[in-house]
This record gives sequence, C-alpha cells and structure tokens, in this order.
Amino acid sequence: MSSVVPNLVEIRDLHFSYGKRAILSGLRMDFPRGKVVAVMGGSGSGKTTVLRLIGGQLRPKKGQVTVQGQVVHKLKTADLYLLRRKMGMLFQHGALFTDLSVFENVAFPLREHTDLPEELIRNLVLMKLHAVGLRNAAMLKPQEISGGMARRVALARSIALDPELIMYDEPFAGLDPISMGVTANLIRNLNTALGSTSILVSHDVQECFAIADYVYFLSQGKIVASGTPAEMMVSTDPYVKQFVNAEADGPVPFHYPGKSLADDLGLGAR
Repeated sequence: MSSVVPNLVEIRDLHFSYGKRAILSGLRMDFPRGKVVAVMGGSGSGKTTVLRLIGGQLRPKKGQVTVQGQVVHKLKTADLYLLRRKMGMLFQHGALFTDLSVFENVAFPLREHTDLPEELIRNLVLMKLHAVGLRNAAMLKPQEISGGMARRVALARSIALDPELIMYDEPFAGLDPISMGVTANLIRNLNTALGSTSILVSHDVQECFAIADYVYFLSQGKIVASGTPAEMMVSTDPYVKQFVNAEADGPVPFHYPGKSLADDLGLGAR
C-alpha cells in the first residue's frame, strides 16, 4: 500500500437511497491513516450504511467512496475481494460461528485467505486471543462465554489478518459498563499497535469520546456536525447538544415523520 495518500478512506458527495427513500445525502468525510474516527447519530441516521458503502456491499447513487485511492464501486469483483482482505469488520452482534470454537472462529479468515502452515496459524490465533485477554478460552464455544467475551472474540477475528482498516458497527451495544470500557480500550490500543485506521459507528457518547480522534455526527443522512471530541463536548449546535446530553427535546423528533394521529384516526379538520 502506498503511504502517499494521507486519508485511507475518502467519501465525496455521497448520495444513497433505497428506492425513493433517501438514506444519505451529500456526505463528505475523511478517515486519516492511523486514526480512530467515530461516526455517531441516532438509530436510522445512516451510520451502518456508510460502512456498507465503504466495504462495497452497497453502491452509491451519486458520488464515490475511495479506499487506498481506489473507487470502491468501480472495482471488479476480484479486485474488491482483494481490497476487503485488507479490511477487518466487527459486526454489531459479533456474528460468530456458533458451531465453531473460539479458536476456530479466529482461525477462519486465516484459513480462508492464506496458505499459512497450521503451526503458524495456531500461533497467530493464540496471539490475537491473547491480545483480547481470551487465550485460555480458545477451546470454548461461543455459547459457553459471556456476551462481552464473545464481542472480544469477534474483535480478535476482525484483526486476524492485521488489516489496515477496521470497521466497528455498534461495538458497545448490549455490553455492561465494565465490558464497554474493556472493549473501548482494546479498540484504541489495537489501532495503535497495528497502525490501522478505525471507523467506529456508535451512539455511545462516553466510550467514543474517550478513544476517538475525530467525530462525525449524522442526522437524517446528513453530516450536521464534526470535530474532535473536546470540540463536540462544548458545541452549541442544537443537534449535538441534544445527542451528547441525551435530551428528549431538540432537533431529533420522537415520532417518525408523516401524518398526524388525528389524521390517521379521521379526526382532522373537516
């Protein structure tokens, strides 16, 4: 990979929709090499869609996503698969193979994408599990460990190939406070150790602000604010204030937009 391009991932004038329903509109985002960048916003704001566009699972309606200077949606299938080998993905619910042991889950990408000898695979898997504190749980099945441990196993699997880009989709969802803190520290420390670029999609303010170098806030498919965590903490932007302080009243409405209840019940003006 070339080190000339300062941003590992760049998004320019990105638009995406499902049919006529717009999901993302005019996004411009930079993800510099070696940094942890958080993409935050409420449910349905388009955060996970950004990850899917970066990974080439979706194609933009307009604009482009570039990774390592390559326009993702223009790549041929073989080239896209090569690019994906340089990405790690922590899925929202872990997505571990329930019939495989912890060891075999982490070994899976190494067996699938390399021709390494078994002894080296074993050593690499144990090193990855050691990095997340679960080397001694290698022979257990996913159902035999806690939810927080399962998330750490998924994290070990996502870094099995030492990716340059790691994407995290709601890594703190459903975790207890201790597990959340452990996971946040692992994300930051692994990013530093691997020299990776990390994209962290989440709505957990405290954990993200503790480890992120930069934050983008999405609302209704648009970037409404961006800056360092310190800048976001003192922001006077109404959306950021509502989100950071968990306020019920603000720019983000409680009800999905549409007709009023009175109209639905036939009680509107006659």
